[in-house]
This record gives sequence, structure tokens and C-alpha cells, in this order.
Amino acid sequence: MGAIEELERAQVREDIPAFKSGDTVRVHFKVVEGSRERIQVFQGFCIRRQGQGARETFTVRKQSFGVGVERTFPVHSPKIEKIEVVAIGDVARAKLYYLREKLGKKAKVKEKRI
Repeated sequence: MGAIEELERAQVREDIPAFKSGDTVRVHFKVVEGSRERIQVFQGFCIRRQGQGARETFTVRKQSFGVGVERTFPVHSPKIEKIEVVAIGDVARAKLYYLREKLGKKAKVKEKRI
């Protein structure tokens, strides 16, 4: 085992909930503004997860005042305070890029009934 794998294994967080693309997630992200630090909440649909290990990322999309906003987060970043899974989506794709062209109700993901 190489030194790189050992470094990556040390950076992997264990407190990340299981979620996949299509799920509605709420990401609590630490934002540093000068000397102040605050937590910004970003809630939307997870449209993709890619990579593995310490390099894994996920992209969250939401509609903000009629404009689509996407943000990509590293899963194991120390700047992420916590990730909450709000709803489990019922989708048949791993990458939901088709939601970018949709507007209004068509840009929603069906929730899975439990």
C-alpha cells in the first residue's frame, strides 16, 4: 500500500449518510468571510455523485428565484458541517443532467414512497 492511499484513507469521513442521485439533500457548509465563520445551508436535488475515496464529489441543484443553481461539494471535505437527506428520490439514472433543461414542476424528482 502506498503513502497516497494511506493519506486518503485518513481523510475519509465516516459520518456521511448514504444518499444517491435523485435524493433531496441539505448541505450545511462552513463559509469563512474574513475573520468570521458562518454555516450556509444549501438544499436541493443531488444530480450526480462521482469519484471514490477522498476524491468523491457530489453536485446539488436547486431553483433560486427562477434561476437554476448548481454547486459541487467534496463528500469528505472538512468544511461540510453535516449532510441531511430530506427525501429519497425515485429515479432511473445515475446522472440527472436532463433536469437542467426542465422548468417548473417538470424539474422536480418524484419521491419514493416507503
